[in-house]
Amino acid sequence: MQRPNILLLYTDQQRWDALGANGNPAIKTPNLDRLAADGLNFDHFFVQNPVCMPSRLSFLTGQYCSTLQVLINGVPVPENTQTLPQMLHNYGYASANIGKLHFLPHANRDHRSIHPSYGFDHLEISDEPGCYEDAYRAWVRRKDPDELEFASLGLPPASGEWEKITRVGDNVPHPPERFPKKAQPYRGGSEFTHTAFVAEQTMQFLGQQGDSPFFCIAGFYSPHSPWVAPQEFLDLYDPNSLPLPHYPRELEQKRAETGKCPQDELRSATHGYYAMVSEVDHHVGRILDCLEARGLRDNTIVVFTSDHGEFLGEFLNYGKGYPSPDCISRVPMIIRWPDGVDQPGRTIPHITEAVDVIPTLLQCCGIPLPRHLQGTPLPMSPGASKTRTSALTEMQGSKALRTAQFRYVVRANGSEFLYDLNQPGGQYRNVAAADEYADDLARVRHTLIRRLLEQERHLPRTVQY
Repeated sequence: MQRPNILLLYTDQQRWDALGANGNPAIKTPNLDRLAADGLNFDHFFVQNPVCMPSRLSFLTGQYCSTLQVLINGVPVPENTQTLPQMLHNYGYASANIGKLHFLPHANRDHRSIHPSYGFDHLEISDEPGCYEDAYRAWVRRKDPDELEFASLGLPPASGEWEKITRVGDNVPHPPERFPKKAQPYRGGSEFTHTAFVAEQTMQFLGQQGDSPFFCIAGFYSPHSPWVAPQEFLDLYDPNSLPLPHYPRELEQKRAETGKCPQDELRSATHGYYAMVSEVDHHVGRILDCLEARGLRDNTIVVFTSDHGEFLGEFLNYGKGYPSPDCISRVPMIIRWPDGVDQPGRTIPHITEAVDVIPTLLQCCGIPLPRHLQGTPLPMSPGASKTRTSALTEMQGSKALRTAQFRYVVRANGSEFLYDLNQPGGQYRNVAAADEYADDLARVRHTLIRRLLEQERHLPRTVQY
């Protein structure tokens, strides 16, 4: 049996609706739309955590964050963690991660040090664009040293403090403001962006592969803020025509009182965000063309997804995190595999989770599923019934359950929140204390308790033969 290759196109902070194939006519993503038309589009796909590190770890291990005991950023992933590349290794797979992996905190370490492999054979790690002396900067320096002055999008404050203490020093200039709430053009050549780096090095890896199967992650940083994109992608959009959040009356009043999220700011932020998505789309097209040119298209499983979403003004907020509403926990998910998917072009409307992807890929590769996996293979065949009726998102001190109608959030202090998503503006209104929702509240509580019990895992027992 010839096992398929696996290519994971992994963005950072991309909302579910930041994709033309998911019903957004304003955003320009022709290559990703083509990928969806040639594959399966899972349009109710939820991640297990609303921030980068725990979400990526959960995805690449097929386990929930509480099982892994990593619920927030800043927790270094133990080097002996069983990841997908390790599960594939015994079956002859060569594995690579190009760009963002984010298994280690990045602000307080020297990025020139050798990175733990985590089962990968090839690593070109760059968790942030131009902040550190890492694989991205080395790539820019090799191509054109004069472009280094444009590589950084801003230095995280903690990194600046670490450099002062350790006196490592840094001769690359950093923009003074880390996260301005506006669109900005990339100051250097568009062929030197972090997104271009990920695409070029991914294509180079693809060109080096022989007959053995491979697993490769293209780890894009975009569309994570700051919202910086080459001018040609900003020029794709008229900021005045972009969709903006619709707030319920009480939140509109708060917005007016506090001055948060003014219209001009929302338009500019959305403009930059959409341009970054379009830049990723452009380079995804290059990667897909490379696969085809090398004869790898038909037997390569291509997965496109993101680690979490972006508020982009919803809830008068930007970024990600608690309480993990749909704009944060629901992300794009596309699988294309010409040799293995019947009736491509279908949209799968059922609720699915990020932990379901690893079992799916192993099953497609004819590899037995390790018992510690907590996901369920995705319903990929025509007529397959749904495998889940809810999605679980975990955060430090709280858990959230998403069903077809409700989002339920419970915190460690006992406070509860219930949102009826079938009602206009329902994602903003907590109805947990309303008498007419008492039965619904009891049902989602019961579902969450059962889910937490079902995901418990014990160590294997030794039984005498």
